[in-house]
Amino acid sequence: MKNNHHRSQETVWIIGAGRFGMLALERLSRSKPEANFVVVDPDERRFFPLEHPRCTFENRDGVAFVVQHLDADNPPDWIIPALPVHLAAEWCLGRLPHRGRRVPVGEGLDTMLPNPVRGAGGDIYVTHADFLCPDDCPEPAQTCTVTGQPRKTDMFTLLEGVRFADFTSIVIRSCQLGPGVGGYRPRQLFDLLAHLQEGKGHFLVSTACRCHGVITGIRVV
Repeated sequence: MKNNHHRSQETVWIIGAGRFGMLALERLSRSKPEANFVVVDPDERRFFPLEHPRCTFENRDGVAFVVQHLDADNPPDWIIPALPVHLAAEWCLGRLPHRGRRVPVGEGLDTMLPNPVRGAGGDIYVTHADFLCPDDCPEPAQTCTVTGQPRKTDMFTLLEGVRFADFTSIVIRSCQLGPGVGGYRPRQLFDLLAHLQEGKGHFLVSTACRCHGVITGIRVV
């Protein structure tokens, strides 16, 4: 895929066209009226009959799309992960095909994390919330919008401080781009990849906002 838009215009990749991907497109279309969007999903039924004047739909696997098309010399301005896998970790594994692989993380880590849930692929999902968050939470810095209570330690800060076994913790912070919409700059992915390429050993690779996060164990040889 070539980016044919003039680079003075902001470009946003939304990886995943499920409920949260479509909410991201709807909300960012309003807050960024001049931006161009690329929405990626392997299920073409999600795109029909949707039309959007500044959006290109790519009918393919989201991780494969980012592995193939993310170019440090011509990146989008933002990437919104809205798919049911840990995009940052999967992208790194795709860029380190002979050096990086997933590794299981001992259950002892769970005792150090808030409300951990292990996914089928081995990822660990964490959250400060023991309730269903509203999908339009503005992520205020001081208090929780649901409980009105002072916030706990930001999840990205908490995960950066995790010390477990021989794992080194690396965290990408997901920034709030709109109510309920989080994403990161491509530079954050390239910095993460450089960190993994320069090191060897075991890593806890995480993406996190103030309240929620996902962790993947990766070994680099």
